[in-house]
Amino acid sequence: MAPSLDDESSLFNFVVRDGNGVKGIVDSGISKVPRPYIQPPAEQINKKNASKCEIPPIDLSKLDGPEHDEVANQIVRAAETLGFFQVVNHGVPIQLLDALKQTAHNFFGLPAERKAVYRKEVSPSPLVKYGTSFVPEKEKALEWKDYISMAYTNENEALQQWPMECRDVALQYLKTSHEMVKKLLDALMANLGVELDDSNIDAFIGKKMVNMNFYPTCPNPEFTVGVGRHSDMGTLTILLQDGIGGLYVKVPEDIDMEKKGEWVEIPPIPGALVINIGDMLQIWSNGRYKSAEHRVRTTSTKSRVSIPIFTSPQATQKVAPLPQVVEKDGMAHYREFLFSDYMNSFFGNAHDGKKSLDFAKVNFS
Repeated sequence: MAPSLDDESSLFNFVVRDGNGVKGIVDSGISKVPRPYIQPPAEQINKKNASKCEIPPIDLSKLDGPEHDEVANQIVRAAETLGFFQVVNHGVPIQLLDALKQTAHNFFGLPAERKAVYRKEVSPSPLVKYGTSFVPEKEKALEWKDYISMAYTNENEALQQWPMECRDVALQYLKTSHEMVKKLLDALMANLGVELDDSNIDAFIGKKMVNMNFYPTCPNPEFTVGVGRHSDMGTLTILLQDGIGGLYVKVPEDIDMEKKGEWVEIPPIPGALVINIGDMLQIWSNGRYKSAEHRVRTTSTKSRVSIPIFTSPQATQKVAPLPQVVEKDGMAHYREFLFSDYMNSFFGNAHDGKKSLDFAKVNFS
């Protein structure tokens, strides 16, 4: 039975505790967005005002040929400016990308009780969490999104503990994208004077997670958001988006680009993957690379899915600006910290732009 839209605790229990998610509200036949999901006017996304990001995708197959340096420079330039770029010829089979999108739709189409077993409070595995919004108990307005999150430790545990409905394709996605992630990180780190090899790569991407996000159709997409303004906390995010669109990135104020301070849409490109820089890369680079502030709009026409892979250091890893970069810059703009402490801060607050980085900033005043 549908909850009362005027009773916030009833709605919250129906969506969060009972595992129905936002999809459950939509399936109940609502005709307007419930009040807890209405964002303040400043957070609402006006589709008419936003332009599309016209930067062409980077052809990763050229990294292995005579154009290596030119392509590596394109990757570095993107990391230093928008913090977002798209890649093609990345080595992940197109059939797998199509299967991932279909699998995500299938998973979120399951009955609520099948998904609810993976809610954080009751999940049979610490690796798997089904949820909605970001931190519902901390947010002033909820996000119009459901998700399943699958942390990777090793293949055996993934096979045993990830949901069988999406386990195999998610694992394949993680494995086939690993070489691409290494190549991207190699180019970015080489530019900072760090050589990557098997002995040190885990310090940067030792922790991995696959999420499947579901953004149900929304009767009033102009009033709510799929995901609020934030940057990702880790190293690199690899994102598969479907053809519907709705991903927006903020052009930083402090770079030499058009549209400074504006939000631009990252248009879906068939077969492409979206790469974005996370907070850890901004910190290691002492601010040269920009973690991308981004958000997601909802749509009234068709449910949207996206499937990100989040890479980050292990929880026990110490993080600080790289000494090679600090030496050139003359000072460190961020302090040293344990990544687990950064994670606790990140997940302890609602999305609020790039405020997550304040945790590590050195205050010079």
